[in-house]
Amino acid sequence: MSRAGYFVHYLLSGAFAKGAEVTLLITLASMLVGLAVGMILALGQGSRFLPARLLTLAYLWLFRGTPVLFQLIFVFNVLPVFGILLSGFVSAVLALGLNEGAYTAEIMRSGIQAIGRGQRTAARALGMTEWQVMRFIVLPQALRIVIPPIGNQFIGMLKLSALVSVIAVQDLLLVANQTASANFRYLEALSAAGVYYLGLTTIFMAIQARVERWAGRRSRLNATPPRSFTQRLLGWTSGEAAIR
Repeated sequence: MSRAGYFVHYLLSGAFAKGAEVTLLITLASMLVGLAVGMILALGQGSRFLPARLLTLAYLWLFRGTPVLFQLIFVFNVLPVFGILLSGFVSAVLALGLNEGAYTAEIMRSGIQAIGRGQRTAARALGMTEWQVMRFIVLPQALRIVIPPIGNQFIGMLKLSALVSVIAVQDLLLVANQTASANFRYLEALSAAGVYYLGLTTIFMAIQARVERWAGRRSRLNATPPRSFTQRLLGWTSGEAAIR
C-alpha cells in the first residue's frame, strides 16, 4: 500500500475516529470543570472574606506554578495512595480542569472588574442584593468581554489534551502513535491525526466567531437608548429627540 493509501486508511479508521471522540470529550469536560472552578475563584478573589481570598491565591499559586504534565501524573499516580481510585479519563479531566480553572479565573476576574462600580452602586440603591447585582448587572456585561479569551482557552485545551497520552488515555495522539509503532508509518499516522486536530480546531474557531457576533449584537442592542412610543412613531432617535 502506498503512503497515500495508508494515510487515507488511517484517516477513515474507526480507531482514529474513536480517539478523536475521546479527545473531544476530554476537552469539553475539562473546560466545563475549568469554567466552574474559574467562576468560583473569580468570585473568591473579590470576596471581602479574607480566608476566601487567601485560599484563592494559594490555589492560583499552586496550579499556575507547576507544569500541567506534573499535575496529570500527580493526580493519576498519587491519589490512589490515599485510596482515591480514578480512571485515566477522569484523572485527565480532573487535572486539566483544575489547571484550566486557575487561568479562567483571571479572565473572569478581569471581565468582572471591567464593569464600573457605579452600576453596582446604582443597583444596590434600587434594593438589589449582591447576588442579584452579580446575576443581572455584572455577569451579562462581563460575558461579552470574556468570550474571546475563553474561546482561545478552549482551543488551547484541545491541543493540551494530547498530554493525557502519558497516562495511557486512548486519545487521538496515543492511538496514532501506537498505530504507527506497529509498522513505523509515523508520517501517515501522525498526518491523519493532524487532520483530525485541524478539523476540530476549525470547528471550534467557527463556533467562537458566531458566539462573539451574537454577544456583539446583544451588546449593541443593550447600548441603544430606549425610545418612547412617539419617538418610534416619528422615527426619531433619543439624540434627535433631545435636540428637537
